[in-house]
Amino acid sequence: MNRINIYCDESCHLEHDQSKVMALGAVWCPLSLRQAFGRGLRALKDTHGLAPTFEIKWNKVSKGKFQFYADVVNYFFDNESLHFRGVVVQDKTVLDHNKFAQTHDDFYYKMWFLLLGRLLSEKERFRIYLDIKDAHGAAKARKLREVLSNDRLDFDKEIIEWIQTVRSHDTPLIQLADLLTGALSYVNRGLSANPAKRELIRLIQERSGHTLSKTTLIREAKFNLLFFRPQDVV
Repeated sequence: MNRINIYCDESCHLEHDQSKVMALGAVWCPLSLRQAFGRGLRALKDTHGLAPTFEIKWNKVSKGKFQFYADVVNYFFDNESLHFRGVVVQDKTVLDHNKFAQTHDDFYYKMWFLLLGRLLSEKERFRIYLDIKDAHGAAKARKLREVLSNDRLDFDKEIIEWIQTVRSHDTPLIQLADLLTGALSYVNRGLSANPAKRELIRLIQERSGHTLSKTTLIREAKFNLLFFRPQDVV
């Protein structure tokens, strides 16, 4: 039974954070390759004279570190066993939670379901990792596992072996998820002030073959995107 590790990150997910856009992203790979990919990302840090503890993050992209981040992006696209899926909520300010008898937290879990549900299969086993954002991380992980397992009628919780919160500075593939999710959020928030970020986005667009501003084909395996409109809620 193949085991898959999924590393998740989120951007502008809070209900009132001055951003219309909400982005969720996940990097996944076979469990058997996770350590090799971690070593590969750490080797890139060493090549660029960065400490092993340097954290790959979208908000750290700058002119001085552009080539390092470009190498990280190319590393992702050059390794066929690394994959990314992102979900973008285009305008969360117009969501009508009352209409659908839900809270923003309920909606939040629906979006994670949209992101992760398509990645799950009864033929494989999954280990999902969430970046620790706040003190509610453990409860969030339990709730998300419950939602995903129930959808699969996986009441013994065999398909999803676990969902855990981890610290991003200890987990290189969570850092990669942060970088790609951050780029997705930046594009769709209409931001452009940082030239290095603009150039990195152009590289991601070139390597992926996608604009980062619309839904990809469902069968897209390497860089899969779903754009969610408020009227899509059912």
